[in-house]
Amino acid sequence: MRIVIAGGHGQIALRLERLLAGRGDEVAGIVRRAEQSDDLRAAGAEPIVLDLESASVEEVAERLRGADAAVFAAGAGPGSGAGRKDTVDKGAAVLFADAAVRAGVRRHVVVSSMGADASHKGDEVFDVYLRAKGEADDHVRRQEALDWTILRPGALTDDAGTGLVRLEAHTGRGTVPRDDVAAVLAELVDTSATAGLTLELVSGSTPVSVAVKSVAGN
Repeated sequence: MRIVIAGGHGQIALRLERLLAGRGDEVAGIVRRAEQSDDLRAAGAEPIVLDLESASVEEVAERLRGADAAVFAAGAGPGSGAGRKDTVDKGAAVLFADAAVRAGVRRHVVVSSMGADASHKGDEVFDVYLRAKGEADDHVRRQEALDWTILRPGALTDDAGTGLVRLEAHTGRGTVPRDDVAAVLAELVDTSATAGLTLELVSGSTPVSVAVKSVAGN
């Protein structure tokens, strides 16, 4: 498979690139800065330098053409202000989905956030973030040309992955290592039977592959 990842230099994305390249997939990651390219190559991915905050739909679609799947894993980051929550966490996600439609890439996996909700209340930056992610998720859900799956992890940690998770429509709050998020994403990319599902993810007791097959079978 050829898989294109938006936000290719992110902590989850780099882990995912290593997993996908390690199993023999052709992986490309979209990054904003050329100096990030070596890190992607080290992970086994082809770097594509493109700023999703300023690119056109057609520019992104051109990079997506020929892919079997697209993964949106970009984010403005915890130190960014409210403005970039709108331009990256919402705007770039919407752009990437629209570009996937234009490029004819049906399989579309989104890394969202637990609690994302377009109607979320509050004026703090994190409240803005949850609204932005919720609005982006709503936009993706409306795209009939996409076989989309939205993954909403709990609080992320840098602990070593255990390979044991809880993956359900509603898990309740919890934490999850980035390693395990990447492992679930690698399975989801391959499992189009999860199309149309919004799934929450926290650490649990079920092996990743079993957890994904379980939700795909429901």
